[in-house]
Amino acid sequence: MDFALLEKGIWLGCAGIGFAVLFNVPRRTLGVIYIIAALGGLLKFYLISLEVGLVFAALCGASLIGFSSVLAAHYRKAPPMTFALPALIPMIPGFFAYKAMVGVMKLTAEQDPDVYTKLFFETVKNGLSACFIILALAAGVAIPLLITRKETVKRIKADKVLEKQLENLEEEI
Repeated sequence: MDFALLEKGIWLGCAGIGFAVLFNVPRRTLGVIYIIAALGGLLKFYLISLEVGLVFAALCGASLIGFSSVLAAHYRKAPPMTFALPALIPMIPGFFAYKAMVGVMKLTAEQDPDVYTKLFFETVKNGLSACFIILALAAGVAIPLLITRKETVKRIKADKVLEKQLENLEEEI
């Protein structure tokens, strides 16, 4: 494994810890958040090094964070979002969002139509990249949390729900 990739994982874990402390999570969860943030970021950057698309790499990293946070929630007796949110935030594409905002500011002052057109397309490209990466991160964390959610499944039985709906329909008729 490349040392630069390993170094990114270390710093992503540190950033995850920083956001966890900022959100005031329990101390017993900090080590797990470090590991989840590092692994999710490592997967994302490893896939990027394999020249997989940036959005797909972000989706895979976020999915790993989502599934890992569900597992960690059972072992550390804390909600999965306690682990997922601080681990996910370091993966947010600040570079693309920053470039999009700078592009918007430059567009307001540009007079030359050719430069304006080029700058406009770069700004839109950066803005859309940021949006799609953020959507991939959100879906990557949300889908595992929704799939593995067992609390409502344990409390609600399908026959009882159907019986209740049938009773409501009969009362309306």
